[in-house]
Amino acid sequence: MTATTVGVEEEYLLLDPEDGRPLPLSRDVLAAAGRLATVGSREVEHELLQAQVEVGTPVCRSLGEVDRHLRRLRAAVRAAAAGGGARLAASGTAPAGGRAPVTDRRRYLAMLRDAPRLVDEQLICGMHVHVGVEDREAGVAVLDRIGPWLPVLVALGANSPYWEGADTGFASWRTVVFGRWPVSGPPPAFADAAEYGRRTRALLETGVIRDLGQVYWQARLSERYPTVEVRAPDVQLEVADAVALAGVARGLVRTALREEAEGLPRPLAPPELLAAANWRACRHGLTGSLVHPGTARCRPAAEVVEALLGHLTPALREAGDLSLVSRGLARLLSRGTGADRQRRTLREADAGAYFRLIEG
Repeated sequence: MTATTVGVEEEYLLLDPEDGRPLPLSRDVLAAAGRLATVGSREVEHELLQAQVEVGTPVCRSLGEVDRHLRRLRAAVRAAAAGGGARLAASGTAPAGGRAPVTDRRRYLAMLRDAPRLVDEQLICGMHVHVGVEDREAGVAVLDRIGPWLPVLVALGANSPYWEGADTGFASWRTVVFGRWPVSGPPPAFADAAEYGRRTRALLETGVIRDLGQVYWQARLSERYPTVEVRAPDVQLEVADAVALAGVARGLVRTALREEAEGLPRPLAPPELLAAANWRACRHGLTGSLVHPGTARCRPAAEVVEALLGHLTPALREAGDLSLVSRGLARLLSRGTGADRQRRTLREADAGAYFRLIEG
């Protein structure tokens, strides 16, 4: 199997350096970033709210490339934000609360009319991993096969414990907020690409969603690129963790492609079980137990992560990613997810240290 390509999109918040409230400065930050020699065309973009920006790496063939591009883009946007009086934040939620106006684009304004309070609350930031799968038939098979493992990615990527200035008790509150959209959460199973197309078009024809970009499943076929787009994790505090999770996502896709080629039966995960596993993952992250995809029973998080690594090992070894991903998963288990580190920093230090932590 040849190594599939990978690209990563990250969303960030623009916060007041003093009180952590969102600042509607995306237009200024994008303009400043666009003047930097280190930023290419369309690598930094607007997001739904004016206190958010998004970056996207070029198509990469190695995790080392992903690492270099994310560090370059984070540094550029951080500098552009600082120049405009804002702090860049790589947190899945705006911890201090507040509101920001919607970005002045037709699509976003229509979303505001459709779901005003929900749009107001979208001060949340995720990480999207695009893994190259040229054939949509193969892409649908991948979605079916990776579905049971997506809650584990939610747990590994949990980085949003705070909301409106308070601890939510959840490791990934972003997952809860984003789950309020009508088409969200774990993707359903599909027989083939034709069924995927029929059912997503049927959703569009209801008028409840305005375009296929509002199919917000945690993994989906991209409508812009020949990729499977894995959208389960929160944006990560550190590039190293983002790269490790990108490696997990690519490993899941490569493993699914191999299993499909070998004719192995697809897993049958009832939607209610996936929903329960997803809830458990966003509630506890890695601090409690997770639903094991192989047994459909709660097991200690470390045991489930070990099972994930075992599931991915052949694909990771073939891609040359095994060492990096193994170290990354061990690091998350030993020092905690972003949510754990956010809580620990606020408990042991002060607000200044906390905001330096989430600056990414």
